Amino acid sequence: MTPPWLLPAFVLLIGYLLGSIPFGLLLTRVTGAGDLRKIGSGNIGATNVLRTGRKGLAAATLLLDLLKGAAAVLIGSALIEGGGPMAGAMAFIGHCYPVWLRFAGGKGVATMMGVVTALYWPAGIVFAVVWLGALFGTKWSSVGGMSAAVSAPVAMCCFGRIDLVPVALALALIVLWRHRANIARLARGTEPKVGASKKAVAGE
Repeated sequence: MTPPWLLPAFVLLIGYLLGSIPFGLLLTRVTGAGDLRKIGSGNIGATNVLRTGRKGLAAATLLLDLLKGAAAVLIGSALIEGGGPMAGAMAFIGHCYPVWLRFAGGKGVATMMGVVTALYWPAGIVFAVVWLGALFGTKWSSVGGMSAAVSAPVAMCCFGRIDLVPVALALALIVLWRHRANIARLARGTEPKVGASKKAVAGE
């Protein structure tokens, strides 16, 4: 007889493995753009990929990081009731803390957007609008990402999806934690803006 915990555990594992695929690192290596961990801030996300000068690679990284979050939700939902939020949350954790990279992953904004959109698409639209609005309004990538993350649980609550507020809130808090160095630089007035020189963004 199959243990009742086996399928939920499998859903969690699938979500984590999907999320832990470091698309930014893989794409930059395959295309000869170098080791992303030695470029700019060393982060494996799309913002740092942009610093290689390859806008197409940055866009591809953003899309793939978003899609892996959405895919995890869809797969989890298909396998078990309530599996969508479980798998989506684990995909987000996998992106931020991938075992393959000694748990040094990205900051999770794009993957969170994929998770939120797959869970409830109206909240995903709010996420995207806030992200782009804050990004272009301030020119700070970190402000755009953090604002979008915080908007997700608020949007879920306003749309009446109270059942999804806990997972959205948990992911938003992790995004803020992953941006703690950016928050400190914002407070000091030293946070680099999008388009700043490579020297200026080192350490972001």
